[in-house]
Amino acid sequence: MTTTAERVSRPGAGAPDLTRRSLSARRRITNQIATGAIVLALIVAVVPLGLVIYSVIAKGGGVMSWEFLSEDISLSTRRAGGGMWPAIVGTLLTTGIAALMAIPLGVLGAIYLNEYGKQRPLARIIRMLADIMTGVPSIVMGLFIYTIWVLTFDERTAFAGALALACLMLPVVIRSTEEMLRLVPDELRQASLALGARKWRTTLTVVLPAAISGITSGALLAIARAAGETAPILFVVGAVNETNWNPFSGENTALTAQIFRNASEPFVPPQDRAWGAALTLIVIVLLFTIIARIIANRFAIKER
Repeated sequence: MTTTAERVSRPGAGAPDLTRRSLSARRRITNQIATGAIVLALIVAVVPLGLVIYSVIAKGGGVMSWEFLSEDISLSTRRAGGGMWPAIVGTLLTTGIAALMAIPLGVLGAIYLNEYGKQRPLARIIRMLADIMTGVPSIVMGLFIYTIWVLTFDERTAFAGALALACLMLPVVIRSTEEMLRLVPDELRQASLALGARKWRTTLTVVLPAAISGITSGALLAIARAAGETAPILFVVGAVNETNWNPFSGENTALTAQIFRNASEPFVPPQDRAWGAALTLIVIVLLFTIIARIIANRFAIKER
């Protein structure tokens, strides 16, 4: 037997063995099965996504060119040629205005729910309404904006589309931001309050920087969903072949509307334009994601 003196003389002799070799055979097998199931689930989720991206790049890359990105939309959907510049401008205008309306309002609403409202009746009602709005189909939101805005002013505009997209983005931003604020440790709030900072200043300078990465992810998720919506755009934005920079006057168009329009044609040239528009939309969302990540990392509390 090993004496106490021998265990002391040898470093770590009396420490318990916490490596995988010390586990029983049953636990090692269970761990391997669980790891294999996780890897399999990851593959099942990633493979369809990879196939979709590959198909879009393979079929849309053939029509990508400077002319495709800078020229007006062709008047004839059957013929080859034409570009998607008006749709790119319309997508940026519509989604950008929607983000300017929905993201600040959603973040402020989440701050109220998590920092002030807590479990008060008003906060519970807002959470319930946000959950309900998350499940509302986009076509219903498009019909709602069409009824209260387009029929009232008798004009389809990019701003009307932004209103519809903002209504779709708002509940996503509220719920995702609230969940991120809940993950911020209460010790950070208590330390700031103990130093004499008011609650609004604690929220602004401590809580939000600590959760900025998650808030950015939720906002990007909402933007990606809004940029990919088709039904509201068809109802309230309209369709044009030339660039319209005024979001408050005249009809406009978007990449999703052009994808739907060209993909519905039985001819090869418009179908190629649909794949090219889909690839353009993916690239735009990717670029905004990268830019937002850089900004979020810049202002994150861990980088200070």
